[in-house]
Amino acid sequence: MRHVAFGAAMWVALAIGGCGSDSNGGGAAGSAGTGGNAGGTGAVGGSAGSGTGATGSGGSAGGGGASGAGGSTGGTAGAGGTAGTGGGGGNVWHPAPGATWQWQLTGSIDTSVEASMFDIDLFEAPQTVIDALHGKGRTVICYFSAGSREDFRPDAKDFQASDYGKPLVGWPGENWLDVRSANVRAIMKKRFDLAVSKKCDGVEPDNVDGYANDTGFGLTKSDQLDYDQFLASEAHARGLSVGLKNSVELVPDLLASFDWALNEECLSFDECKSLAPFIAAQKAVFHVEYVDQASEGPAKKASVCGQADIQGFSTLIKTWDLDAFRLTCP
Repeated sequence: MRHVAFGAAMWVALAIGGCGSDSNGGGAAGSAGTGGNAGGTGAVGGSAGSGTGATGSGGSAGGGGASGAGGSTGGTAGAGGTAGTGGGGGNVWHPAPGATWQWQLTGSIDTSVEASMFDIDLFEAPQTVIDALHGKGRTVICYFSAGSREDFRPDAKDFQASDYGKPLVGWPGENWLDVRSANVRAIMKKRFDLAVSKKCDGVEPDNVDGYANDTGFGLTKSDQLDYDQFLASEAHARGLSVGLKNSVELVPDLLASFDWALNEECLSFDECKSLAPFIAAQKAVFHVEYVDQASEGPAKKASVCGQADIQGFSTLIKTWDLDAFRLTCP
């Protein structure tokens, strides 16, 4: 189950898909890509490769783990070879505006879709799906909720009663998290480690705007910014790309910390201009507008594609259950 908050308005989308599993590790740590600390030996995934890394062009994270031996932020790579496929390798994925993508969180993943990035669920999809996507040269982003406890997740028992508060309206078994909790953050670190072990190239943490909702904790904007920056830092320390989900009010504060953005329904809520700084910074904005059923897709596409406020966005028309159906702009 997924809960998406848009300021005062809330929309929900059902989603159970996945990212498979493999041994902890990832590719050999190595050269910095478009930005990042190049890695020698990584803290979580990726052993040192051979050769000398190239120079990065700015950005935050780099090689196999946190910085790695010899790396420097946004600068010259240290020792190590080129990155391996999947999380924990040398390059953090920094998609440019216009990157193609597919977002599928329910049903059997259709790996035949022509898209450079697939966004699927961290816990649910089989490893064969991840392997197949990587075999086709696709980037794999793994979804998880960073701001709510879902009682069906395998690590649900690790949350303490004090960690979760009010339910997400319309989603039984899902409750907002106290993002200030040390235990919550420890669980999220394990989820990042899981993403690395499953060879995800990046992560899509959801529900990262609890401060704008009735969580039961009285979270402040400052609390949320601290947590969201924690998420970005932990992702980058493991060589994982990370996107900012919705949270348009926080874009000015978080633009530098996130590699791309993912937004739902910004046209419907007249919020797309808030995401323009990502495009100006040459960072992709993955954008979805929804229809109730696939048959409504063509009409929705005709009304959405070409609108000035989404110029440079990677826009999809999807149904609410986020299955394989997609229409693209243009």
